[in-house]
Amino acid sequence: MNPNPETRRRKPASQERAALYVATVSSFMGPFMISAVNVALPAIQKDFDASAVVLGWIANAFLLAVAVTLVPAGKIADIHGRKKIFTTGLVLYTLSSFFAAFSTSVGMLILFRIFQGLGTALFVTTGMAILTSIFPPQRRGRAIGIYVAAVYAGLSMGPFTGGLLTQHLGWRSLFIAVVPFGGASVVVTLALLKGEWADARGEKLDLIGCILYGFSILALVYGATTLPAIWAIGLLCIGLILLFFFVRHELHTPYPVFEVRLFVQNKVFAFSSLAALIHYSATFGITFLLSLYLQYIKGMTPQAAGTLLVAQPVVMAIFSPVAGRQSDRVEPRILASIGMALTAAGLFLFAFLHPETETIFIVGTLAGIGFGFALFSSPNMSAIMGAVEKRLFGIASGAVATMRLLGQMASMAAVIVVFSLFIGKEAITPEHYPRFLKAVRVCFSLFSALCTAGIFFSFFRGKLRKNGGSPPGTTPEH
Repeated sequence: MNPNPETRRRKPASQERAALYVATVSSFMGPFMISAVNVALPAIQKDFDASAVVLGWIANAFLLAVAVTLVPAGKIADIHGRKKIFTTGLVLYTLSSFFAAFSTSVGMLILFRIFQGLGTALFVTTGMAILTSIFPPQRRGRAIGIYVAAVYAGLSMGPFTGGLLTQHLGWRSLFIAVVPFGGASVVVTLALLKGEWADARGEKLDLIGCILYGFSILALVYGATTLPAIWAIGLLCIGLILLFFFVRHELHTPYPVFEVRLFVQNKVFAFSSLAALIHYSATFGITFLLSLYLQYIKGMTPQAAGTLLVAQPVVMAIFSPVAGRQSDRVEPRILASIGMALTAAGLFLFAFLHPETETIFIVGTLAGIGFGFALFSSPNMSAIMGAVEKRLFGIASGAVATMRLLGQMASMAAVIVVFSLFIGKEAITPEHYPRFLKAVRVCFSLFSALCTAGIFFSFFRGKLRKNGGSPPGTTPEH
């Protein structure tokens, strides 16, 4: 006897809701933890009497673990099952967060931060792939928009909630706070998310490619975080050399850990990925630069500066679902290109900051950049995932996250280099404020020019939909 049609409709709907819940919660946890822990670093330093260098590793160890693991995790998920790897990542993240709260030394905390990063990489690279596997092309953009909104919600809530918890309950409460979310996500995944997605099942894992990729990213990311030291430049050169050998190896192996050919044969994927890299490179340094400007030049308290800076991620969180929904109807390259143009305009306006710049101007410009970011991110991510076939969803998802992370590191590396040229090793004191302000203007000018150049890749990526049909590499579902 055939199942009731209503039952058949409810089953895919419940699958979609479960997938959207776990993917959204997991996409919130990573950015939230990054931004919240940064606020708690002074309290951690006081507890463990850690040096500034060691303290920096509490943040960097997490980022490095994520960066090194993202792409291999995507391929492993495509081979062995995305749900399995996603659940493993959630369990690892939740357990490491719990044990991090009871760290008795800064070394132990850094170790658990590494495990947190590994878990984050596993569920970040598979969460988007699961969403793309479950949601049909005509509803995929809206789901991705909600997913992206959760990322920005995590970034915006992290500093405020992190400061609140640290002040009243101590820094350890930050790690305890995410445990219920991780535990609930594991339960929902196992209980409600039925089936498995392993479109590359039977392929072999490219261990040599994983090793080359891991060490190249490790050298590039660590080198970028330690600029402008001479040995940092050496690390960057080593990273680029290893990356060259990685690409060469991937082109000649039957089961590559990353389909490098996508960047040659798939223009939509290649240009969309490059646009993402450029956009994050041009925008990640905004909060860092404005936080210093507001506190040093405008004399604001950290809390007041943080409250003002929330304007950008809040607007991003509000409009990302809207932009994602529109990308189901409008060609993504159009929306993404308009978004990147708005971001470039906002960055250009910040290049004229001076001591008397009105607060309303800063808030308005931040809101404009946030709106541009929302228009860009969801449609661009939808374009990347829609441009590849099912068996590559994990790899594509890992590529998106890698582009975001590399862009963020490149953005901060650019800021550090400019600051070293204009300020050197001097502290930012009142007598150095003019040089500091000049460095800020130069950074925003560079970011604006970079974002303007990125419009080319965004607009000329090619059409995702052919004659109004489904995106290439996909087939209508449900």
